[in-house]
Amino acid sequence: MNQTTMALGQKFPLTIKRLGINGEGVGFFKRNVVFVKGALPGEEVTVKITKLQRNFAEAELLSIRKQSEDRQEAPCPVYDECGGCQLQHMTYEAQLKNKRDIVIQALEKYVPEIAANADIRPTLGMDNPWHYRNKSQFQVRKEGKRVYAGLFTEGSNKLLNINDCLVQHPVTSKITVGTRKILQKLNIPIYDGKTLNGLVRTIVVRTGIRTGETQLCLVTTRNELPHKAELIERIKKIDPSIVSITQNINREKTSLIFGDETIVLDGKETIHEELGELAFDLSSRAFFQLNPEQTVHLYDEIKKAAALTGKETVVDAYCGVGTIGLWLARDAKEVRGMDVVPESIVDAKRNARHHGFQHARYYTGKAEDLLARWRREDFTPDVITVDPPRTGLDRKFIESVLKIKPKRFVYTSCNPSTLAKDLQQLTKIYHVEYLQPVDMFPQTAHVEVVTQLILKKSH
Repeated sequence: MNQTTMALGQKFPLTIKRLGINGEGVGFFKRNVVFVKGALPGEEVTVKITKLQRNFAEAELLSIRKQSEDRQEAPCPVYDECGGCQLQHMTYEAQLKNKRDIVIQALEKYVPEIAANADIRPTLGMDNPWHYRNKSQFQVRKEGKRVYAGLFTEGSNKLLNINDCLVQHPVTSKITVGTRKILQKLNIPIYDGKTLNGLVRTIVVRTGIRTGETQLCLVTTRNELPHKAELIERIKKIDPSIVSITQNINREKTSLIFGDETIVLDGKETIHEELGELAFDLSSRAFFQLNPEQTVHLYDEIKKAAALTGKETVVDAYCGVGTIGLWLARDAKEVRGMDVVPESIVDAKRNARHHGFQHARYYTGKAEDLLARWRREDFTPDVITVDPPRTGLDRKFIESVLKIKPKRFVYTSCNPSTLAKDLQQLTKIYHVEYLQPVDMFPQTAHVEVVTQLILKKSH
């Protein structure tokens, strides 16, 4: 960055050209990149520099001189403070367009020829882009006599009390608020983030959107729970959907929500949830997609891209509890999945058994090690599907894919930047047939993409 042209506190007009990966507006001042939170593409704004880095600057939005027609009033009363959502000030139609654009920007940076030539489809959105999250994890703190439950404001240790979060399923909000009031009434000790004293840290609520079963989990610093019987009775009265009340013990000073030990206080250990034709039993700590309605669309896109006819062998790498492989199992000759988390593999095996899929097998270990071993045993999959963490694919895994050359490779990504970087390697032997963005988290800057890669004829 040409530092001499800008100084902290400097104010100047700026035209916003596009949306950044975190939902901020991006403009250029004397060829320097400037990120402006809250500004929208096409707007002419006045900004003030708040942070200078070597290759970019951050600025505060002072005023809007020319407003975008995509701008709207954010419906959430604590939107500006919370930081949980980044795009409520933009109409939903525009959010979908800009998410596709975020994908294109990432491709332009790392694989410009794909950005120019590939079929990048319109983002698949939701009919109702609100109240979609099936799980909330709200921190609990006390001020004076009042018990608060909510999220910490962006970059601070101030807890924002949230009664009705517009992206949460309404039943999760109702149960969180009800529980918070009961904790206050019964005067149950609340965790103090500074002194680390107190008992109740977090209220976690997850609801089965299809089944209507809800689980409440109280995360506490130790096993004891004063007024336990009365607490349980009162919680059960908050909502008839509650079928499971659990307590998780997390003694550590950590930002992780859960500890290792979970006790069932009342009802069942798990709640039941369905995705399409698949059914799952979810314990308090089990991973499950946060937006089940859109997950069905996402998995259907993966199924389309896998293009199975019943004759193919499929490998589901980074398989977690096996959901994607099971979604494809009915149309596959054989499914093999792997993950480095042993508990996930236990769940995946149980899920396969539960659905009667005898031809789906699951293994604990690294994808690249297992693929190499199977290759020696003369097993090469026809299709590989991946849904890796935000960091993208492991380099060794990419190397093994380039060696074994499955006919089709379906890459589901939650981070367009790492997807684009990985495509640099994969396109040595694969042709990118199309990319399908899917909006899993409306009102936020996140975007998922399903990419279909087909082995080039020459390989």
